[in-house]
Amino acid sequence: MQRFKKILHRLLYPHGAILCLLTVLCTPLLILALSSVKDAGIISYLIYVLSFYTLVACVMRVPDILRFAKKLKTHNRLIHRIFTDARFRLKLTLYSSLTLNTSYALFQLGMGLYYRSRWFLALAVYYILLTVMRFFLLRDLKQLTPGRDYAEELRRYRFCGIALAAMTPALFVIVAFIIWQNRGFSYHSITTIAMATYTFSAFTVAIVNIIKYRKHNSPLLSASKAVSMTTASVSMLSLETAMLSAFGSESDTTFRQLITGLSGAAVCLFVLGMAIYIITHAAKELKIRKQGDQHGTL
Repeated sequence: MQRFKKILHRLLYPHGAILCLLTVLCTPLLILALSSVKDAGIISYLIYVLSFYTLVACVMRVPDILRFAKKLKTHNRLIHRIFTDARFRLKLTLYSSLTLNTSYALFQLGMGLYYRSRWFLALAVYYILLTVMRFFLLRDLKQLTPGRDYAEELRRYRFCGIALAAMTPALFVIVAFIIWQNRGFSYHSITTIAMATYTFSAFTVAIVNIIKYRKHNSPLLSASKAVSMTTASVSMLSLETAMLSAFGSESDTTFRQLITGLSGAAVCLFVLGMAIYIITHAAKELKIRKQGDQHGTL
């Protein structure tokens, strides 16, 4: 009995290097197995079992990981600064989001060139424009102090709304052409899974950051989060068309057009409504500040 417990303990708590190797190995294997679920064989089932074992072993290691993270938080200078310096944490989050968004825009551009699809290229250009907007907002954030240079932040905030409103007709055109020619974004199943991972992560992070950074009362941060939300919404639209193309049948073209049209119109109206709100809110705040300055000089 004692020997059995010892073996069970070794199985549930493998060496850290072995657990890392299993995690790195199982991730691509599981994606391959899920992408060929219709042709599942004995190898696929072995991959499922190995992945389940790896997941259980990782869960058993959670208390150790938490203790290690707590130790790092106390003794590592960089990690300690991330947890204690709100401004440094904010800049780190924004620049990491910029890097991720840029990578995704280049990914869309690469897919457009590979498939020679003008729809991919049009969407890639839209993502690139959003990435450029985010870059300039972060540059302004570096130059200005959030919450102090409030009037200048409001002007940049208003310009962001104007740029989003000006780009919305291009998004309408992309959606209209998709519906008119009934052409989706035909990705491989593995690529679709990767897109889904990025899209849901980006959408979740965008919502969390909008709520989290409201306390900073910075129009520049709000503008950056608006761009993040726009990127996530358009990613959701492209993911939907990709999934309909990858997993739908050729006979449901009418359903595909209907769903794409409704969701595309919803995304376009959402982006346009957000842009109008940004413009009107910034104009109202600037007017109030101008009136206050005028009363102050009298």
